[in-house]
Amino acid sequence: MNSKESASERHADVQDRSDEWLLSRVQAGENEALAWLFRRYAEQIRGVGCNILRDSGEADDLVQEVFLYVHRKSLSFQQSKGGARSWIFQIAYTQALLRRRQLKSRGFYPSQIPEPTSKSELQISFERKFDDSVEDLFGIDGWRKVWDSLTDCQRETLRLHFYEGCTFTEIAEKLGQSYVNIRHHYYRGLEKLRKHAHENDLNWP
Repeated sequence: MNSKESASERHADVQDRSDEWLLSRVQAGENEALAWLFRRYAEQIRGVGCNILRDSGEADDLVQEVFLYVHRKSLSFQQSKGGARSWIFQIAYTQALLRRRQLKSRGFYPSQIPEPTSKSELQISFERKFDDSVEDLFGIDGWRKVWDSLTDCQRETLRLHFYEGCTFTEIAEKLGQSYVNIRHHYYRGLEKLRKHAHENDLNWP
């Protein structure tokens, strides 16, 4: 068998492997496996970045950040706790939302653009995708249970913070509460999500 045939067979073999198998090879230090995951999901993650960050350059940076995170933190993934695809996209959404808040706080987005009075198709699409991601992580029943366990203020604070990228100051203005109260709602709500993930032995990026 010549080298071209051997390379072709290896290519076909890896192409058919599962995401979980590839991630296990990343954990073993094989960069080629990470490259294959990049080929599979880079464009989709870039789409997440474009939707949330509204900037092609920032979306490209997000792709690099996500796969750098996957490379550095691959050992934190455990297949018994959930799928590799869900884990990767949970990282993508988390990184994108964190970056959006940073950019917004620095005035990256034009202040003259008014906030929508109703949910746009883009926002609805994003919320559905984010819900799909967290449902993959918690399970549909598990996500409903933990979401229902939050207070109204905690739910609204997390929704505004994650879905709309609002700062604590902006949320305080929207809800007519103090900055301290909003920060309290945020951290108490987030702690409930983390506690649920820990108690149910789930992957949490």
